[in-house]
Amino acid sequence: MSKHTRNTYDAIVVGSGPGGATVANELALKGQRVLILEWGGNEPLNGSFIQMAKMAAIPSKGAFVNSDLSLLIRGITAGGSSAINYATAMKPPVEMFQRYGIDLTAEIANVESTLLLSILPDELIGPMAHRIASAAQQLDLDWKKLDKFIDINKCRSACHLCSYGCPHDAKWNARMYLDTAVQQGSTLLTHAKVLKVITKEHRVIGVQFKHHGKVESAFANNIILAAGGIGSAQILQASGVHNAGQHFFMDPVIAVMGKVPESYPDGEIPMAAGLHLPQEGLMLSDLSLPKPFFHLFTAQVGKFQHLLSPNNTLSIMVKAKDELSGNIGAKWVNKTLSSDDKKRLNTGAEIAENILHQAGATSLYRTHHFAAHQGGSAKIGEVVDENLQSDIQGLYVCDASVIPEAWGLPPTYTLICLAKRLAKHVDGLVANN
Repeated sequence: MSKHTRNTYDAIVVGSGPGGATVANELALKGQRVLILEWGGNEPLNGSFIQMAKMAAIPSKGAFVNSDLSLLIRGITAGGSSAINYATAMKPPVEMFQRYGIDLTAEIANVESTLLLSILPDELIGPMAHRIASAAQQLDLDWKKLDKFIDINKCRSACHLCSYGCPHDAKWNARMYLDTAVQQGSTLLTHAKVLKVITKEHRVIGVQFKHHGKVESAFANNIILAAGGIGSAQILQASGVHNAGQHFFMDPVIAVMGKVPESYPDGEIPMAAGLHLPQEGLMLSDLSLPKPFFHLFTAQVGKFQHLLSPNNTLSIMVKAKDELSGNIGAKWVNKTLSSDDKKRLNTGAEIAENILHQAGATSLYRTHHFAAHQGGSAKIGEVVDENLQSDIQGLYVCDASVIPEAWGLPPTYTLICLAKRLAKHVDGLVANN
């Protein structure tokens, strides 16, 4: 590969979300020369609705509409969806991964010792979240504060900007690892959309990508796809891995809302506390929605009479595991919920309605479902092995697409752990060559 010296690296990482940024950072700290290719931009996060919409609401880029009119969103930006998520830190399901030959206990210990993991103190939790938690506990539900990747010393009360891109640097996002990787000598190229992996004799030699309208190539013996549950499957398909994207999960979410007489001030940190029911495949939490989201979801289900009531509406998120189904194409995705998926959501919604009734809410309604955790499209044991390597030697995948079973959890913590484990494996291969 000497003729490609100028564009040759030890590893190329495609995507810079929690999986991609973590593996890039770990490899850079080991002295490897890493190229990170990110389709989105890297403008500073300013906490604005307009910036968030550019990251996650452009059709066929950050947003997809299914045939049942459900909305799938993803963050196309440096840091991926971690830039606009709610920073909820749920540990990886260790036993599930052990069934596939993957032990994450060392990586979990590493995350616990190196990243800020906190529950929110009472003074940072808003009055609506407090009211919902009190009602849930009165019903003897195991409603408790959720671990967050948040620096509570920087976090602001009465703030709802997690989903807009925290401008206070209080919320961990993958850009923090990305910045460290660049400081260690990695090259970050933004607005670079990877088209396919270049192979020779069933081994990777590089990637082809479009950058500012021009098709370019870069070369490495190790390629890590971390373009997300949709993006990585599309790149795999374009590279000849045709069993990718034949089914996936999306973790459907609905919001259950109800009016109370009291009016509350704007802004609360969302998902401060909640309830996880693993056997039922459900997760519930308080969900303080920014007004544009509240108006969108309320209008979508025709509850126009509620549009003027965001400040006296309590909202609970209901997230469900969904069966792996549907498929992903080159420019589209399609998936509808099964009858069992709908039953799970309905069960969760009934729990939420009971909580809202206990909290004194009336005029309850449910939103249409939406989703932001696409994954399972290149799952372990089917498309990649226990080292996250595909059938093409040197081609790895490290994002939610490798999760092998129905999910229903915030995936950030798991993806960081998988990436740290993968970096050890890739670095070991380089060291032995």
